[in-house]
Amino acid sequence: MSSGHRAHHPTAEQDGLLTTLKSILEIIVFAIFIVTFIVQPFRIPSGSMEPTLRVGDFLLVDKQSYAHSGELDRLVLPPARVERGDLVVFHYPVDPRLHLVKRVVGVPGDRIRMRGGRVLVNGVVLEEPYAFYSPSRPNGFRDEFPSLLEADPNVDLRWWIRLRSSVVDRDVIVPPNEYFVLGDNRNDSEDSRYWGFVPRSAIVGRPLLVYFTIPLAEDLRGSSVLARLRDVFRAGVRSWRVLR
Repeated sequence: MSSGHRAHHPTAEQDGLLTTLKSILEIIVFAIFIVTFIVQPFRIPSGSMEPTLRVGDFLLVDKQSYAHSGELDRLVLPPARVERGDLVVFHYPVDPRLHLVKRVVGVPGDRIRMRGGRVLVNGVVLEEPYAFYSPSRPNGFRDEFPSLLEADPNVDLRWWIRLRSSVVDRDVIVPPNEYFVLGDNRNDSEDSRYWGFVPRSAIVGRPLLVYFTIPLAEDLRGSSVLARLRDVFRAGVRSWRVLR
C-alpha cells in the first residue's frame, strides 16, 4: 500500500461555490459599469417638480445623452443638445455634492422674464402644459422675476449680486454654456430664480423613467404590516412611467 499523499481534488460543492462567486462578481462589475457610465438611480426628495415627479419617486437617469466626451466620441456619437423643455439632473450650483432635477426653460442667448408667474422667452409666453401653480400668496420676486425691487430671504447672496448685472431691459440674459431652469411646481420650487444659472458642465444626465415610488403614509390602508408592505409594492409598481 502506498504511503504517499493523495492528490486533492475540488469537490462538486467547491466548484459550485466558485462558480456562484464568479457570477456575483461579474454582476457587480457590470452594475458598477452601468451606474458609472450609462444610467444611475436617483430619488426625488421634494415636491418642487410635482406633478411631473413626486416625492419618493425613484428615477433612472441617462448619463450618456449629455455626457462630455473626447473628440473621437463626439464624431461617432455626439452628445445631445440641451433643449428648452428638457428635464435635467445636475450638480446643485450652491453645493455640487447634491443633485437636483429641474426643467430647462432658457438656453444660451435667451431673454427670460416672468409676469404673473408665467414665463416669457424672448418676449413670447412659453407654452408649458407641465407647469403647476400650487395655491400660495403672491410673491413679487418669485412671480415677477427678475424683480430687483425686493429680495427673497431664500435667494443666494452671490446670485443676487450677479443678477443685477445679468438683467438687460427687464430680462435676464442666459450666458453662453449656461441654462436657466425651473421646477414644474412654480410656487414651491427653489431654482434658477434663487441661485442662478446651471453650467453645461454641471449637467449629469436626462431622467428616463420612474421605476418605483414610495407612497405616502396616508395612502397605506392596510391594517397589518404585511398588508402595508403589499400596498407599498402595488403603489410602487403602478407608478412606473416613461418621462418626456
